[in-house]
Amino acid sequence: MQKKKLKIKPKARKLLIIIGIFFLLILSGILFIHFEKNSLRELGYSENAISKIMHSFKTSYVKEVGENKTLNAAFESNDYNEKYLDQYTEIVYQDQKDIIKNINTLLEKGYSTDEVSLILSRGDNDDVNEFCKREEKVEYIEQFLNVEYSKLANYDRYVAYQNETNEDEETTVLYINLEFDKEDYVDPYVIEDFDEYVLVNKRRQLSSTYVPDDLVEIDEDYIKPDEEMEAEKSAVEAFYKMADAAKKEGVNLLINSAYRSYEDQEEVENLYLEAYGQNYVDNYVARAGFSEHQTGMSFDVASATEDVFVDSEEYSWMMDNAYKYGFILRYPRSKEDITRYKCEAWHYRYVSEEIATYIHENDLTYDEYYIMFLDK
Repeated sequence: MQKKKLKIKPKARKLLIIIGIFFLLILSGILFIHFEKNSLRELGYSENAISKIMHSFKTSYVKEVGENKTLNAAFESNDYNEKYLDQYTEIVYQDQKDIIKNINTLLEKGYSTDEVSLILSRGDNDDVNEFCKREEKVEYIEQFLNVEYSKLANYDRYVAYQNETNEDEETTVLYINLEFDKEDYVDPYVIEDFDEYVLVNKRRQLSSTYVPDDLVEIDEDYIKPDEEMEAEKSAVEAFYKMADAAKKEGVNLLINSAYRSYEDQEEVENLYLEAYGQNYVDNYVARAGFSEHQTGMSFDVASATEDVFVDSEEYSWMMDNAYKYGFILRYPRSKEDITRYKCEAWHYRYVSEEIATYIHENDLTYDEYYIMFLDK
């Protein structure tokens, strides 16, 4: 008995073809979307951004732009504004919560994309939020913000200080970041946690509980007889290396003073205050909390043969060689207007060979170096 062949009527065949084409289109669409999403992922765009990019039919635009963190942030944000689409691509990204909202505000006020990038780069999210509250656009904003270590939060202080002193922009930024427009010792910035690169001066104070992480006793061969001293391990080891090198050249370096606690410095301050008065203390003796000796990274260096350090071979050797071992003269005579202390020819601070070399080659103080490169 022969089986009958199943015959599909023309109308049914046509319907099956249509259905097949429909599913093929769907599959093609799915594959196309998958391909486009992967293309955007490879460019660094997030899933949230990708979804918004595709729903707004901006895939081709974004692919042409390529990787762009600011554009990604724009599509992620509820503050995205399509009229600023091209500008987003030209603004340098900063990791700030309100970056797109603030970009919109600044562009609306008439700032160029270069100016917006500069503003964003000179402050954190709170600084930029505050700046955006200004009713009027600030003209010539780049005047101070082009200085690489300028701070957006200090902008009005820069203007006021320059108007008062007629200093150039770079000097103004440096001095204001060092808080020269404020009174010494009044309402200083207080530092609680140990930092080997900490800056201590008359505007930056170590707390009474600040103690170096790794204090070690200094070998008796490197200190004056019958003395006991300790300091931060890295500074001590660097001094040993330096003193040993100097000794090979007939130069005998010793440590006269090293780590002093907050309480130790109070005793030193009171001793000199009773002996010489407040004016002497203000110029030569740091108040408790304002002494670099509390960092454990500083030494008063002495000669093994001369009582007056500046008259010794050790002084000359240190001036020529200390930086090679990571030490800097902390209070040079030519920079008393920056350090706010009279020259101390014996006071050396360990900052690492790299930093000490840069300071030596560019005739800087540690205050200047810190503001330019370490103050974040």
